[in-house]
Amino acid sequence: MLTGEKKTIPLCVPEIRGNEWKYIKDCLDTNWVSSVGKYVGLFERSVAEYVGVKHAIACINGTAALHIALLISGIGRDDEVLMPALTFIAPANAVRYAGAWPVFMDVQPDTWQLDPEKVADFLINHCEKKNGRLINRSTKRTIKAIMPVDVLGHTVDMDPILGLARRFGLKVIEDATESLGAGYKGNKVGSLSHIACFSFNGNKIITTGGGGMIVTNNKAWAQKARYLTTQAKDDEVEYIHNEVGFNYRLSNLQAAMGLGQMENLERYIKTKRQIACAYDRELKEIPGLILPVTAKWAEPIFWLYTILVNEREYGLNSRQLMSKLRKRGIQSRPFWHPLHTLKPYRRCAAFKIEVANKLYRDGLSLPSSVGLSRPQQEKVIEIIRGSAS
Repeated sequence: MLTGEKKTIPLCVPEIRGNEWKYIKDCLDTNWVSSVGKYVGLFERSVAEYVGVKHAIACINGTAALHIALLISGIGRDDEVLMPALTFIAPANAVRYAGAWPVFMDVQPDTWQLDPEKVADFLINHCEKKNGRLINRSTKRTIKAIMPVDVLGHTVDMDPILGLARRFGLKVIEDATESLGAGYKGNKVGSLSHIACFSFNGNKIITTGGGGMIVTNNKAWAQKARYLTTQAKDDEVEYIHNEVGFNYRLSNLQAAMGLGQMENLERYIKTKRQIACAYDRELKEIPGLILPVTAKWAEPIFWLYTILVNEREYGLNSRQLMSKLRKRGIQSRPFWHPLHTLKPYRRCAAFKIEVANKLYRDGLSLPSSVGLSRPQQEKVIEIIRGSAS
C-alpha cells in the first residue's frame, strides 16, 4: 500500500459517470442478475455495432474470450500460434489452455507492436509447407495462427499481417483487449481479423468490473462461441451436452454496467488523447525520455501513456523513476517481462527477439485514468522534470 493513500494518483482506474447505476438497479429490481437478462444482448449489440462487426459474444474476461476464440479457430493440441513476446501473459496462457504452443516474435522499436517483417522472415525462411501444413522447421509443429496484440491502445500494422495469413493459410486471432476504440486506416480495431477479443477489466478504457468480448463476422464461429461459453448445452430441458463446454458467460449485472460505459466510450477516448497531448507537450524536451509514437496508419486511444527512459541521458533508469514517483504517491509501472524469458515459456520457440528486451528495461507507463485531473497530471510532470539530470 502506498503512503498517503487518499492522495495517491493511480495508474488507471475506472470512470463511472453515466447510466451504470440506473441499468444495474434495473437488474436488481427485476431480479435478472445472472447470465440471462436483456443487458447481455444489449451490451453485445452495442460493442458489435461500434466495432463494425456482425457478431459479439460476451465472456467473463478477456482471457476466456481468447481461449474460446482459439478453439473455434481450430487451434488444438501441439499447434503453434505466433504472438509478440512483449505483452501481458494472458494470450500466451490462452494458447496453452487450447493445448497449443506460442511462438514468440519481436516487436517494432517505434510502435512497440508485433513486427510484421520478422513474422515474414520467420514464415518464409524458417517454415515449410508439407502435406498441406505449415511446419516450423525447428519444432516440427504445425503453425495455425497469428495472434497480434494491440499493445497499450495503439494498433498492430494489420495489412502485412493479414497478407501473410492469406499467403500461408493462417488464422488471425487479434488480442485487442487494451485497444477498444483504436483505429487502423479508418477501421476500428477488431473488425479486420478473423476473430478478435476485448477485455473489460477494471483498468481498461471501459469496464464491467471483469469481462470480455469476442467479435467476428463469421456467423458459424459466433454460434459456436455462444455454445461453448454456455456449457455446450444441446438440450436445456434434458441437460444434453455433446461437447465439453465452459462457464464463461458474462452476467446481466456486468453487462448492464458495460452498456452504461459504452455510452461514454467516445468521451473517454477524447479525454485519453487530451492526457496524451499534455504529456507530449510537457515531456518532449526532456533529455533521455522517448515518448510514444503514433504510426501513420494508427488512431491510438492511449490506454496507458508509456515512455522509455534512457538512464545515461536522463540520470535515472525506469525503475528508479518508478520508485521516485511511488514515494510521492504516484503509481506507474514497467512494461511486462518478455514472455519468452518467463519460467512457463522458456522452452517455447522465440525468434530474433531483440527490441522487446530493451523495451522491458526502459519502459514506464504513467497515470492515464480518464478521471486524471490537470493538477494531478501536472504533479506527475513536475516530478519527472525534477528528476532529469
